[in-house]
Amino acid sequence: MKIICVGQNYLEHIKELSSVKSKEPLVFLKPDSALISKGRSFFIPNFSKEIHYELEVVIKIKKPGRYIERKYSNKYYEEITVGIDFTARDLQKKLREKGHPWEKSKGFDGSTLVGNFLNKNDLPPISNLNFHLLKNGNTVQNDNTRNMIWPVDELIEHISKYFTLKIGDLIFTGTPSGVGAVVFEDNLKGFLDGKQLFEINVS
Repeated sequence: MKIICVGQNYLEHIKELSSVKSKEPLVFLKPDSALISKGRSFFIPNFSKEIHYELEVVIKIKKPGRYIERKYSNKYYEEITVGIDFTARDLQKKLREKGHPWEKSKGFDGSTLVGNFLNKNDLPPISNLNFHLLKNGNTVQNDNTRNMIWPVDELIEHISKYFTLKIGDLIFTGTPSGVGAVVFEDNLKGFLDGKQLFEINVS
């Protein structure tokens, strides 16, 4: 099982990071050891003083595929949820400044939360899904998938050129603006189409 992540897929998030829009999707991988087990807290690692939450819509691949045409992409997933790509922002900045790979800031143990999955047939079209994140009861991220630079089906087409997609692979489709730091005892709740799909505490 692979965790495939897409960076900078919402224009407002690119702006808040003072970054530049790329010409194609930015793709990186996380190991399966990054997954947080159900019911566990997120533990702040001792190598970072600036861990950010990044809420994302997540899809689960249901059958193998390679070089998938965009018009067939929707046949490769039926389950959708939201999750968090926890990011050691301070470490990421240091690594990027040196031109080094920054997987350590994204793929460390326990850096990935996945919520409960919903069947896409029970939801609005994936091109028009509302999702939001509450931090200690306050909305910190709130957006709609229609604002993606590269929609889900286009992402599948692009990703499958480079990586064979297999059953159970997860694709994190990018985070909108509103990312920020977490601290000890924060509580995070993620919603898709108004339905709460996860809750996690920070330890």
